[in-house]
Amino acid sequence: MTENIDISTEWDDQDEKLSTGDLALEERAALRRVAGLSTELEDVTEVEYRQLRLERVVLVGVWTEGTAQDSEASMVELKLLAETAGSEVLEGLVQRRDKPDPATYIGSGKVIELREVVIATGADTVICDGELSPGQLRQLEEKLKVKVVDRTALILDIFAQHASSREGKAQVELAQLQYMMPRLRGWGESLSRQGGGAGGSGGGGVGTRGPGETKLETDRRRIRARIAKLRREIAAMSTTRETKRNRRVSTQIPNVAIAGYTNAGKSSLLNALTGAGVLVENALFATLDPTTRRSETKDGLPFTLTDTVGFVRHLPHQLVEAFRSTLEEVADADLLVHVVDGTDGLPESQVAAVRKVIGEITEKSDSMPQELLVVNKVDAVGDLTIARLRHLFPGAQLVSAHTGEGIEELRERIAELIPSPDVVIDALVPYARGEIVARIHREGEVLSERHTEEGTELSARVHPDLAGVLVQYAVNGSHA
Repeated sequence: MTENIDISTEWDDQDEKLSTGDLALEERAALRRVAGLSTELEDVTEVEYRQLRLERVVLVGVWTEGTAQDSEASMVELKLLAETAGSEVLEGLVQRRDKPDPATYIGSGKVIELREVVIATGADTVICDGELSPGQLRQLEEKLKVKVVDRTALILDIFAQHASSREGKAQVELAQLQYMMPRLRGWGESLSRQGGGAGGSGGGGVGTRGPGETKLETDRRRIRARIAKLRREIAAMSTTRETKRNRRVSTQIPNVAIAGYTNAGKSSLLNALTGAGVLVENALFATLDPTTRRSETKDGLPFTLTDTVGFVRHLPHQLVEAFRSTLEEVADADLLVHVVDGTDGLPESQVAAVRKVIGEITEKSDSMPQELLVVNKVDAVGDLTIARLRHLFPGAQLVSAHTGEGIEELRERIAELIPSPDVVIDALVPYARGEIVARIHREGEVLSERHTEEGTELSARVHPDLAGVLVQYAVNGSHA
């Protein structure tokens, strides 16, 4: 049975005041433990299961800027990512440096210390809180004698576990292959193994002699071919998505996109607003495939709500690129509902991370959609935290998707912000044209309606294209 290791230490109060250029020698020399990062095991059954199924990992990060709180928040998030991927976290370590060591990420001396921690804890994997270069990855694995994974590979692994749709799986595979390509490396003689004969005696016979191809070159060629195939498939699938999006645009139904940090409660909010029944799970990146549901305001104006993939600090650029067609749902929205986790210790950094990714997505667009900030999970925080959240995000809607607190106010706020039809028309539609009445209810806002002997008499606010259809049935020449 695994014994949890107490990793307790206190940060020096002066750490936050030091700039990265003026680090004290003792700060540079310290490989600090981060308190509270070991995975808690609840019972014997769980221990046995984890020993059989889960990797045992040590986390290591390099603190180059920001405060101690920022550094610990990043490491705590890395712990959550590791556990989401199915790992048991044994230890968390942070090295204070001006910048990561170009050869070994944490410096050669600290690699020796880290090796001792790996041996002492019995870890089989080290996860680094950053993206490692191919050289850093190779050096660390050679010196630590265990598997080394960086933050990018970890996030890609979680996406691969959670992808369910054909498009989602293709996007994740594309991102993984793009990440893997520069990191391909062979072991031992496999780098120089030839695919063909070298000519002369001992060759492979007629048709096989020649310079051949190393295994590494073969792998790279196959990956390039697979990447090209995946890009074609994703382009074809994004065409289908674009067709659906254009259909919504043509009906001029406003589209509201729900975006935000991973595990902020976006799917729960969609369910609370629409009763959609979307999967809700207390895990990072539980939602990878966008879900669109229809709703309407109190006045009967229809709109769509789209739940999108969550974001995270340092979201790998390969994922942003691979998921671009999916994330464009955000760029094309009439209103962006940006969900923030009210229980997070640094919600402002979550907001900054999400806005950075959205900025990358919308850089080719004319403008960023209007944003409505929504702070979720307020039922789980105290009055002091709520006061701080109101100060940090003035004008934000504070809600709890779990208890329903603030949901009605959020519906009203969404109704105020989404574009509404701008043409009011009074019409008498014959009963034989029931499809037009249905379209008015579907796309417009019905102000009044009554049934007469001649047909359905109604007053409605509609978009210009539908108003053009209704002109022939207009009463008293109304067309405001």
